Amino acid sequence: MTDSVRKLVQQRLRDGDYTCRKEFTLAMFNGKWKVNIIYHLGHEGSYYFHELQALLPHASHKELAKKLKELQEDSLIDREIEDNGPRVKVAYSLTPLGRSLLPIIDAMYDWGDKRLRELNVHDVQFGLGKVKQ
Repeated sequence: MTDSVRKLVQQRLRDGDYTCRKEFTLAMFNGKWKVNIIYHLGHEGSYYFHELQALLPHASHKELAKKLKELQEDSLIDREIEDNGPRVKVAYSLTPLGRSLLPIIDAMYDWGDKRLRELNVHDVQFGLGKVKQ
């Protein structure tokens, strides 16, 4: 086991808390906002922190920073500091490992979309902010 998986996940693996590989896989992007972060970084490219805040308006600054840190610790996203003048910007992008989760997340999206159509739910609002153009 490398240090690229959070200590909590490592501990759960050692303690036998996961009953199968599927549960371990879900743990990599389990929790509020992580699926959306991975999905948008994978489909739209890198985002600055303030852009992710606009995309996820219901996520607090602290909550979003924590999720990004966890994704980085699990080697799913990269964090790049850009120091071009008076303001330092931080950009986030998917790593190859994070990109490998896209087929799973895309399948979840497609399943949810199909199920909502079957339920005749067409006007649901999911609380996302504006997505990059």
